[in-house]
Amino acid sequence: MQTREIRLRNAKGLHARVAARVVKVAGRFRSRVVITVGERRANARSIMAVLMLAAAMGATVRLETEGPDEQAAIEAVVAVLAAAGDRA
Repeated sequence: MQTREIRLRNAKGLHARVAARVVKVAGRFRSRVVITVGERRANARSIMAVLMLAAAMGATVRLETEGPDEQAAIEAVVAVLAAAGDRA
C-alpha cells in the first residue's frame, strides 16, 4: 500500500474539473485508489464520491493506493492535484 498526503492549493479546491481528471487518471490503473479528506473517504474512480468530499483550498488530502501498479497510480493522482494547484 502506498500513502501520500497533499495540501490542495487550487483556489476552488477539488472542484468538478479537477475531480474529473482525478477519476480519469485513477481509472487507468488496476490498483484501488482511495481519497480521504478528514473523516470522508471516496473511491477515486467515482466522480460523485470525489465531489462529495467537498475539499476546499488548503485541505489536506490523503491518497491511498493498493494493487499491482500502486506506485504509478499514486504518482499520477498526485501529479493531477499538484498541477491543479499550479493553475490556481
